[in-house]
Amino acid sequence: MTRILTLETTCDETAAAVVTDKLEVLGSIVASQNDLHQRFGGVVPEIASRAHVERILPVIHETLEQAGVSLQDLDAVAVANRPGLSGSLLVGLMAAKTLSLAHDLPLIAIDHLQAHIYACRIASGQDVFPCIGLIVSGGHSNLFRCRTALDFTAIGGTIDDAAGEAFDKVASMLGLPYPGGPAIEQAAKRGDATRFKLPRPLLHDAKRLDFSFSGLKTAVRYELFGPGRPKMGTEADLKPQLIADMAASFQAAVIECLVTKSVAALRRENSGRLCVGGGVAANGCFRAAMEKAAEENSFELFIPPLKLCTDNAVMGAIAIERYRAGLFESLDLDISAGLVR
Repeated sequence: MTRILTLETTCDETAAAVVTDKLEVLGSIVASQNDLHQRFGGVVPEIASRAHVERILPVIHETLEQAGVSLQDLDAVAVANRPGLSGSLLVGLMAAKTLSLAHDLPLIAIDHLQAHIYACRIASGQDVFPCIGLIVSGGHSNLFRCRTALDFTAIGGTIDDAAGEAFDKVASMLGLPYPGGPAIEQAAKRGDATRFKLPRPLLHDAKRLDFSFSGLKTAVRYELFGPGRPKMGTEADLKPQLIADMAASFQAAVIECLVTKSVAALRRENSGRLCVGGGVAANGCFRAAMEKAAEENSFELFIPPLKLCTDNAVMGAIAIERYRAGLFESLDLDISAGLVR
């Protein structure tokens, strides 16, 4: 049995897992940093990287202990080296390189976005490729043509803000806590999604599979703090029902954009299968809207359980695919922070 230690430090979760070639999860630990970034309303890269330095070794130790294995029992070490925050990525990469060198373990590079889609493979227990992949998170909103687990071609993506980032910024405007996604979802349960007529950028541009959430975010700001309304920073003046209605209206706009473009991608690429990954995929209204679209448009839909939507190291089991293909890295492996399209 092949055992691989996988490391995930692309943003603000320090995570490790031990997975096997049968996609069994022997151990998995995720150390969240939400409490560190909450007062800033978003991830502060410097704080994130420092927290990874403090947590990476305890997380690895606890994961191995949970899995009941030692470093000598491992067959390889894998790490997400792209895309993400530079400082955060470097912490994981240095830890993986150190283990690789000290214990003579093959080093495997993981593409964080491919891993998010591979979470669908892990959760479903069946082959999900080829498919269209939709990744929606705090840093990414992208559509891919996924021929195999390791062969992705970008076919669309956000031209400005990611959906998750927009959730965080709008939550901040509404005086809701970080992370914004769960806070807006909770507030929206009491709201009227039809109260505010918010834009759906690029929704009817049939030639493009791109997203744009910056203008939507700006529209929310003008509705809340435009002429004749409270000044920015006076969230206490916003009435509870107004907050709920805006949360519901904003959430509905984002979801409509994501669902509509995904269906358009399936049609354009003549595909009958959609795999979704990323933290925004944990949103219950989004999942329900996708399930409804799948039923109405007759396509297969795969969305992982909530714990595999947000960043984790279990989805790093995609390293098994690279291990089987003999795709190993030398110790001069570097990070690639940006998303290449």
